[in-house]
Amino acid sequence: MIRVAYFCIDPGVPVFGSKGASVHVQEILRSWRALGAEVTLYCTRTGDDVPADLAAVPVVLHRIPKGNGADRERFQADAAAALAQQAITAGTTVVYERYSLFSDALARVTAARGIPGLLEVNAPLIDEQRTHRALHDEPAARHSLRSQVAGATRVACVSAPVARWVQDRVLPEHREKVQVVPNGVNGERIRPTPESGGMPVVVFVGTLKPWHGVDSLIEAKAVSAGGWALRIIGDGPEGPALRKLAADRDVAVEFVGALSPAEVPAALAGCAIASAPYPASASAEDQYFSPLKIYEYCAAGLPVIASKVGQVPSILDHGVTGILVEPSRPDALAAAIDDLAGAPLARAAMSAAARRMATAGHNWDGVLQRITAGIPLEGTP
Repeated sequence: MIRVAYFCIDPGVPVFGSKGASVHVQEILRSWRALGAEVTLYCTRTGDDVPADLAAVPVVLHRIPKGNGADRERFQADAAAALAQQAITAGTTVVYERYSLFSDALARVTAARGIPGLLEVNAPLIDEQRTHRALHDEPAARHSLRSQVAGATRVACVSAPVARWVQDRVLPEHREKVQVVPNGVNGERIRPTPESGGMPVVVFVGTLKPWHGVDSLIEAKAVSAGGWALRIIGDGPEGPALRKLAADRDVAVEFVGALSPAEVPAALAGCAIASAPYPASASAEDQYFSPLKIYEYCAAGLPVIASKVGQVPSILDHGVTGILVEPSRPDALAAAIDDLAGAPLARAAMSAAARRMATAGHNWDGVLQRITAGIPLEGTP
């Protein structure tokens, strides 16, 4: 029997929440269970939207005390140590960890148990923390990353830039463990639906933060010459400013608010076009993400109009599954949406192509299979 310890030490990721990271955690849990594995989830934050099919997953919660700065960083390290010890005594046979700052849980368990360890890296967290928040003990953060990679059997990174970031920060003998495995999609959970009658609906799904560029989408609606409605699913720090922008620009926007992953498919129903209007970045290093939302849009059969940044051009086939536009250009975004909103036959062709792309090679079970390929999971201690 495969007994998996799944670690998510990051207090910013509610494992049963509405964030993209939450979706990622839940889908990998499902894929492990589809392999017949017994999975225990070790985390610091649960969230309140437990899907029915994951309600039976055992959860070991170590809450991080309230604190700021260096205290919070130490609390994360302490949580990793405490949760790792519980996984060791539980008879774990495989460790899977979503990389978190200051965690060395995977390294502790693999060393104690002599078992495979799989580290999933979704972002250059050290750089993100230093740039966007505050990083008090960077040496400790770097040490934990090196320890995790050293203790891992394989390190799965969501994009080539993330893989290079990891390789640049670990010992040369561990670099060959690093591989690129982009995000996936659940084509059973998200399916195409017919467009609603009347005006085509353009949809955005995601946390409302500056790096999603939703302000460009609202500005595009303001300068649009076509007839289409705009639906924004999600909430976040930029929510009040975006609602004010829509009011100031006299733009009608349906702000749906944050939804659980289980509620998103219904909110996509009837939409005609999806948008991923990522803004321009001063540095290519900022464009490391593997956009989960684009895979989900495509699984819903929605043509995607997205910014030509980062990994996006490698996902969307321009003119086939969507349209690529210059970032931070509301006029270009508006023109592309106007054209596609007025071309139902083109939308139908793109819808079918997008669905085929998403389901043919990007399902989550396939993601986990690529991460575990060649690693013996049965018969471990």
